[in-house]
Amino acid sequence: MSIPSPPPWPPCGHDANTVTAPVGCQGVHVPGHSACLAHLTETHRTAYLAGLSPGAEIDHRGTPFTQQLLEELLNALKDPATGKPHLGIAMFAGAQFSGDVEFTDVWFAGDVEFTDACFSGTAEFTDARFSGTAEFTGARFSGTAEFTDARFSGEAIFVGTQFSGTTWFHRAQFSGEASFGHTRFSGEGRFSRAHFFGDAWFSHVQFSGRAAFDETQFSGIPSFGEAQFSGYAMFDGAQFSGHATFASAQFSHDVSFYGVRFEDVSVLGPLVCAEQVVLSEAVFALPVTLEIAAQEVVCERTRWESTATIRVRYAAVDLGHAVLAAPVAVIAHPAPFHFTYSDSPVSEVLLAGAGRQPRSPDRVRVVSVQGVDAAHLVLTDIDLADCLFSGAFHLDPDPPGGPYHVRPHPHRLAAPRHPADALHPPTYSCRGTPLARPHRQPAHPYRKRGAEPSAVASRTASHRPRPHPRPGGRRRAVPAATKSLRGR
Repeated sequence: MSIPSPPPWPPCGHDANTVTAPVGCQGVHVPGHSACLAHLTETHRTAYLAGLSPGAEIDHRGTPFTQQLLEELLNALKDPATGKPHLGIAMFAGAQFSGDVEFTDVWFAGDVEFTDACFSGTAEFTDARFSGTAEFTGARFSGTAEFTDARFSGEAIFVGTQFSGTTWFHRAQFSGEASFGHTRFSGEGRFSRAHFFGDAWFSHVQFSGRAAFDETQFSGIPSFGEAQFSGYAMFDGAQFSGHATFASAQFSHDVSFYGVRFEDVSVLGPLVCAEQVVLSEAVFALPVTLEIAAQEVVCERTRWESTATIRVRYAAVDLGHAVLAAPVAVIAHPAPFHFTYSDSPVSEVLLAGAGRQPRSPDRVRVVSVQGVDAAHLVLTDIDLADCLFSGAFHLDPDPPGGPYHVRPHPHRLAAPRHPADALHPPTYSCRGTPLARPHRQPAHPYRKRGAEPSAVASRTASHRPRPHPRPGGRRRAVPAATKSLRGR
């Protein structure tokens, strides 16, 4: 829960206990004085600090802190047993920290508030412990913000926070809910090996630089809905145990989910990527629907342990050596995706003319099924003109609409250029080779014409015995370059 906003604190006054204070200083008064900590006389400041003890509650909202002043305050709160600062409830809302400041190894035993605080230099919170609610709503970090190995036992609130420099949450632990909604990362945002035990909210967040969530553990529900990634985004090796969502997320450059395990994800997307979406060696444990508009979708050695429907726009899809333990359908989606909670289609501005050669949104290509057991694979409205089939098997399962045959192009079987090449069998690339099918196509018995294919029906059909060819039956060749493989 959020810390309630306190009433406006009185500005610094001018009396015998103050030094010259700038007009309009909003620092809250030190108890028993009419000035903030920064504008007390040295004598009275020393007396105040001497009266503090570890675990004390402090209120320095609106106070301007220099590096030296903050050091004096934290030294006064050090626990003799640990040698580390120990604070109770700590109020720094609206405080201004000039120069580099360090909260390294500080234990905030109570709630702490840095709402609207300003950090002009490097802000160090390395190894800091937050036992209560930690609120940084609206805070501004002009330099590097360092939260490496920080531990948040309560709620962590960074809503609307602005990070201008590199931000580090490397190995940070969030035991409660973590809220980063509407936060802006102008530099790099690094959450590598962080652990979110509770829900993690990154909705509407903006990453202008690189965003790194590699090997991050999401035990709760992570949400990146409508997040914007202008730089490279990396989730390599992350673990999503909860129901992760990337609805309407926008990626201006590559996004990588290499080796990610999705335990409880039933929908991934819709997301838009101007370049490449990498799902190689990712694992989907449950039935899942993927909705992706991108230039390329790479699923090399991706493992689907249950059924999957992959709806794609624009992209060239690489399924090389993918493992399909259950039916998987790849479908060219004819219209822009819609976000569940919005009547407007998901914006595809990032893909308008993106890449080396603009592509038609409904011209989806599968460029490789190399090494794939295609018995569970269903392709609908997919262009196979450039597809690589070498090492694939169960390519001709005789679906209800009639068998499809892929014939290797004779020009692909060239003589070895080097004696060592003769030791390896030739690979067949089906670029420009014809696809043969029956002249007459019976209606699909499991669905209406124009409907999406049923993965279960396709799997059933793929295991039916192949009928004997009809005497005198004729086949006509359909050029792969002009006719896509259709599952009907």
